[in-house]
Amino acid sequence: MIHADITKKEKLSPTVSTLYFHWNADVRPGQFVMVWVPGTGEIPMSLSHIGKEKAFTIKNYGPTSDKLIKLEPGQRIFFRGPYGRPFSDVKRKTLLIGGGSGMASLHPLINRNAFGLIAARTREEILFMNEFESGKVKVTTDDGSYGIKGNVLAGLKDLDVEEFDMIFACGPEIMLYNLYKYLKGKNVRAELSLERLMKCGIGVCDSCSINGFQLCRDGPTFTMDQLLYMNEFGTEKLTFSGTRVNVH
Repeated sequence: MIHADITKKEKLSPTVSTLYFHWNADVRPGQFVMVWVPGTGEIPMSLSHIGKEKAFTIKNYGPTSDKLIKLEPGQRIFFRGPYGRPFSDVKRKTLLIGGGSGMASLHPLINRNAFGLIAARTREEILFMNEFESGKVKVTTDDGSYGIKGNVLAGLKDLDVEEFDMIFACGPEIMLYNLYKYLKGKNVRAELSLERLMKCGIGVCDSCSINGFQLCRDGPTFTMDQLLYMNEFGTEKLTFSGTRVNVH
């Protein structure tokens, strides 16, 4: 288990904060670590900053993330990793599509060649919009409080997705599933970072399995061709107890 002291905390929204720390490790965009809170639990988290100073951008959605988001500079975090297959290294024109806190995984990919499509429930939950170059970002919100009213597909209506060399996406599974259906059949290269329940992060427990693929070892990033073989994608998932339930 690795540990590090929090050097800085930045509150991005009422439910999202970024915790900065120093960790001398080579981490690539899209990889994740398992973050442990003593006495509470362990959850997978992508790194939103992967330079000399690293960071987690955390949304409060359960007991472990709730404890993490309440930590302050000087307190210690515990984690192990990095794990998983990263996004491909693409130097040319990219489209980054992020839903909610899924933008955390995509943040290291923001550069002068990147165009962003950010989806959020409301204006206050939009992440990293100002880090794109001027004119290179679109925003959709469910309630219409900022940008285009609607989901990610509403933001894609005026975009020629085939002009990009690669599309990277991360967000809720139903968003990614609808995006996958939209892109299927088009002349695009795309990699989607999926989110599933993970207990071990190293391929032992199989809780993150989807049609025989383990997100922790085979993913979490998958190509369009790989997704063709995943009929559970967008339809079924496993709960913590192992029960198979409908994604919706």
